[in-house]
Amino acid sequence: MNNNKRFTPMVIALSIVLGILIGTFYANHFSGNRLSIINTGSNKLNYLLQLIDNNYVDTVDMASLVEDAMPGILSELDPHSSYIGAKDAEEAAEDLKGSFSGIGVSFTIQEDTVNVMSTIPGGPAEKVGVLAGDRIVRADTSSLVGIPDTQVMKRLKGPKGSVVRLFIKRHGEPDLIPFTVVRGDIPVNSIDASYMIEDSIGYIRVKNFGEHTYAEMLPWLAMLHGEGMKSLILDLRGNRGGYMHIAVQMVNEFLSKNQLIVYTQGRKSPREEFVSDGRGSFRDLPLVVLVDEGSASASEIVAGAVQDNDRGSIVGRRTFGKGLVQQPMEFRDGSVVRLTVARYYTPSGRCIQKPYVKGHDEDYEMDLIARYERGEYFSQDSIHQDGPEYTTSMGRIVYGGGGIMPDYFVPEDTSDLTSYYKEAVMTGLLRQFAFRYTDENRKKLESFYWLAELRTHLERQNLSEQFAQFAEKRGLRRRNLLLRKSRKLFEHNLIGNIIYNVRSMEDYVQYINTDDPTVGKAIELIHEGKVMPRLEDNKQRNAE
Repeated sequence: MNNNKRFTPMVIALSIVLGILIGTFYANHFSGNRLSIINTGSNKLNYLLQLIDNNYVDTVDMASLVEDAMPGILSELDPHSSYIGAKDAEEAAEDLKGSFSGIGVSFTIQEDTVNVMSTIPGGPAEKVGVLAGDRIVRADTSSLVGIPDTQVMKRLKGPKGSVVRLFIKRHGEPDLIPFTVVRGDIPVNSIDASYMIEDSIGYIRVKNFGEHTYAEMLPWLAMLHGEGMKSLILDLRGNRGGYMHIAVQMVNEFLSKNQLIVYTQGRKSPREEFVSDGRGSFRDLPLVVLVDEGSASASEIVAGAVQDNDRGSIVGRRTFGKGLVQQPMEFRDGSVVRLTVARYYTPSGRCIQKPYVKGHDEDYEMDLIARYERGEYFSQDSIHQDGPEYTTSMGRIVYGGGGIMPDYFVPEDTSDLTSYYKEAVMTGLLRQFAFRYTDENRKKLESFYWLAELRTHLERQNLSEQFAQFAEKRGLRRRNLLLRKSRKLFEHNLIGNIIYNVRSMEDYVQYINTDDPTVGKAIELIHEGKVMPRLEDNKQRNAE
């Protein structure tokens, strides 16, 4: 009996060794040594970290070292695989989630001071009496003067139901006014503007594809339809994307049954197709989609589906070319890896993703500047479509190679651009003047009920001359010839910013659209009945 007990540890040890040998055999046999390669690599990294921790000359914060290393590893894969630390992960998702918890104000920082531009209707700040034009000097015991906007946001945001005490300087009041604000849910809208641009033409501008974007769009479409909409301009310029399934839901509203919208495919991700269900309420509505170099990802899914199914016209400039699918994977500490697992393909089979070289992020990030230098923003002839040819459902030729090339190209207008105007924009003086003018004339500006009345009033104020005097006092030398040449740009920029300061984003969009050549081209196509693609038009453009 005692002898048996003496051999028991030896039997257990032999069993463990045998188990390891069997496991190694099956791993090597069935995975082609892949598992052992991965283990070897990870062991090497772990060993390196252990060496540093045990032997490095100075004390090292190992957690920070790992945090810094993660983005570098992912950058070697592709331009869009990324690592987001726990502190930034929640903030990064807010725009797409559709809401966050805060006090409900839109602000700008002017001369180191937080200036309230507007309050969210029905939001916590408005309920206690905070007004546009107020300066928030302090939040609880923390001064907000002289700190960056990211820090201001952190002071003003907080858990729903939590309390923050604001101390506000109001024009005409000698002392700071205290306000106790209970933070609440603040909606983050994805649709900047929705209105009838003409009697029968509706317009919707979508800034991103968040969780609630589709739900936001439906009532706006219904409202426009009720106001007599017979055609729609869908503006996706500057829209960098968001959730793919939201883009699929949106474009589904405009497609007939069983039309391919997009498909994804990757090394470990088998082809998955997304097809229209035919339940959309606007399947026959003439549709124009506006795009530019800032339109990416989900925006390109919508544009590609409309173009390849010959469902409408794409107007503007070539899109960004972001066609890699990221899957978010969360760590226990709340940090997130967004790993590329597949690529997007349009219905014709085009890969949306523009070319890139692994590990050379700087070239990829500079692509938009390179396009500008090649003249792509100003001339269609500067765009070399050397990718493979594909055909739409009716046989029109479209090209691969990254991004979506519009059916109708609209160049950027630089005829009135001068170095004086560019310097005024780059120094921030235009925005500073617009804010100061708004602040000093708020009561008068708010007295206009109709946008057209406000616009007419502002056009009579000779704002470009007032700006030139303001800017010269702040170091921008007055240049009369260049001021006259760029007068239209100055007036348009200043009036637009003042309208945004005193009214809303929708009013601002309505104003800038009145002189927008891309919007003008869309309206022209609708008037001429050229929205729905025709094969002969495509052949003529290709011949040119």
